[in-house]
This record gives sequence, C-alpha cells and structure tokens, in this order.
Amino acid sequence: MEYAAGLTVKRSPIDGRGCYATSRFLKGRKIAEYAGERISRREIARRLRGRRRIHICGIDSYWAIDGQVHGNGTQFINHSCQPNCRIRIVRGHILFFALRDIEPGEEILLDYESSYHSNRKACQCGAPACRGRINR
Repeated sequence: MEYAAGLTVKRSPIDGRGCYATSRFLKGRKIAEYAGERISRREIARRLRGRRRIHICGIDSYWAIDGQVHGNGTQFINHSCQPNCRIRIVRGHILFFALRDIEPGEEILLDYESSYHSNRKACQCGAPACRGRINR
C-alpha cells in the first residue's frame, strides 16, 4: 500500500492501526485526501454486513468511499472526541485539514460525529472530555 505524502500507518493505542504524521502539518492546511473505491448506498449496505472494522466514509446520502479498497492510509484515521483534524467534502472529494499544528509522530485523529458505526459503539479515545460513543 502506498501512503499519502507525510503519513504512515502503525499500531494505535486507540484501536488497531492508526494514521500518523511523518511531516509537520500547519493549522488549516490540507493533510490528505481520503482514497478508495467510490460506492453507492446499496453497495455500502452490502459491505457493512458482518464487518467489524469499517473503512467507509460518506460523501453524501448516496455515495461513499471505501478506503479498504485502494486506500492510502487515511482509512486508518481513528476517532477521537478531541480531534486534531476535520474533514471537508469538496466536489465529491473527502479532504482532511489540520485543526492545529500537527507534529511528526502524532496520530491523526478525527471526530467521526456521524458514521456507519452503530450508535452504541463505544469510544476508546481516552480524551478527558470523551463522550463515550463514537457517534454524537
């Protein structure tokens, strides 16, 4: 797998593997684009069945990207209630931007807020203000 520039993947204390910075990302700057296979809502439903780990990120109510197929490492960005990045969807592209300066070696973290995970899925981020669940 080829990782997006400035990123690598390694074991995470939050869950499984995580996406880590190998270079500095300044506040407000783009970190990377979420890469993978573009799929429809029917295919989303089919792929979610029986999966324990989900690497599908929604673009809109119909389309999503499955990072498990042709991903670039961004599919391993873990959830945190105290994130250091956010996403912006621009013309069908899912882009990650730094909420603050991110130093090399830091895990890239996103507040999923709303995801394909069950609303009962417990959060394991360990942040002081953790809400206890991945979805709001």
